[in-house]
Amino acid sequence: MLRCINLREMPELKASAANWFHSKWGIPEEAYLDCMDAYLNRRTEYGWYLCLNNNQIVGGLGVIENDFHDRKDLSPNICAVYTEAAYRKQGIAGNLLTMAVEDLRSKGITPVYLVTDHTGFYERYGWEFLCMVQGDDEPDMTRMYIHR
Repeated sequence: MLRCINLREMPELKASAANWFHSKWGIPEEAYLDCMDAYLNRRTEYGWYLCLNNNQIVGGLGVIENDFHDRKDLSPNICAVYTEAAYRKQGIAGNLLTMAVEDLRSKGITPVYLVTDHTGFYERYGWEFLCMVQGDDEPDMTRMYIHR
């Protein structure tokens, strides 16, 4: 059975979540752990959201200040959106995106941004193309979306 949670609901998953995100994106585990600790210790409301099949992580995303781009004024950013291939096309990413946006909105944090090369996917969940941004150490511009 699939269920979506925020990491505060199951903080014992922190280490496995950091390892899972690292395995998908190549960002050091320590970076994920630092962000997760800040969330779990309530130093930030920028959270981490997981989809579990039993207690196995099959999808997830996070919220951070800046997702490695030059528009530091566009914050916070949804980051690290990923769903395991076997679980795609079941609405998992959409559910996690909605969960994160609603959680942030309930805390007075809006709008929310994300960077992606995808077109067509995020629009299904209420995101709008905003502008192009320069990714850190990236030769090409990347699409920035907003959820108001």
